[in-house]
Amino acid sequence: MTAQLTPPGPAAVPEAMLPRPFRVLSKTHETDDTVTLELASDDAAPLEFSPGQFTMLYCFGIGEVPISISGDPHHPATLTHTVRAVGAVTEAIARLQAGDYVGIRGPYGSGWPVDRAQGRDLVLVGGGIGLAPLRPAVLDVLRRREEFGSVSLVYGARTPADLLYADELHSWRSRFDFQVEVTVDRSEGGWLGDVGVVTGLLPRVDHDPAGTVAMLCGPEIMMKVVATQLVNRGVTGSDIYLSLERNMKCAIGLCGHCQFGPDFVCWAGPVLPFERVEARLRVPEL
Repeated sequence: MTAQLTPPGPAAVPEAMLPRPFRVLSKTHETDDTVTLELASDDAAPLEFSPGQFTMLYCFGIGEVPISISGDPHHPATLTHTVRAVGAVTEAIARLQAGDYVGIRGPYGSGWPVDRAQGRDLVLVGGGIGLAPLRPAVLDVLRRREEFGSVSLVYGARTPADLLYADELHSWRSRFDFQVEVTVDRSEGGWLGDVGVVTGLLPRVDHDPAGTVAMLCGPEIMMKVVATQLVNRGVTGSDIYLSLERNMKCAIGLCGHCQFGPDFVCWAGPVLPFERVEARLRVPEL
């Protein structure tokens, strides 16, 4: 008898490959190459999601890409995506205007373990566009701030012009119950803030390492270095979470493009504990 192979996720559902049409409500230019789109479905059915999950965003006639949801999970009627134009599909998405349509599949994947951080300190570290997947977790935590210990965000970008959500960052930094540290690789335009990599700001973060949950999103080298530094400071590897958006194509564990060791990132991730992937991250070009 031939053994039957069972797909690792919800691949048996035919509807999983069918996008729903969503209309662009508004577009905000975050940087020269990055926009934030507010989307809604014409049938007004909300798309419930957890912070850290992603959708497959389809530009009709061109293709689709995985994009993390960057909106407020408490307002699922409006779907928010921050997209950086780095290829044919994302460039087409960035050209969309209010009233245009895109296809949406999802949400997919694991989310940030926000509830795991209840009653504990929370450290979030983002690099570049990596702040977008962290934003839903920030919005969720700030909505119920009293349920957590100290909450800190460390964020770095290439230049001041590359910082996402500039107005929101300013608002967050004005809060007394939310520590926000921002740095850039290169100072421009009269920037008076910190210059350097995000790891240089970690010693400033007020938290108890033994009681800390950390969430990291950005370039893999950044996440690996930050996670290692946090472990050296006493944070447990199982309490450090990374968002690994690697080569996802189908989002339902069929195509195999996102296989990372024994895991399909689209199904097991994109959020995975550092303890689980630490050894794999040390393998060049895996």
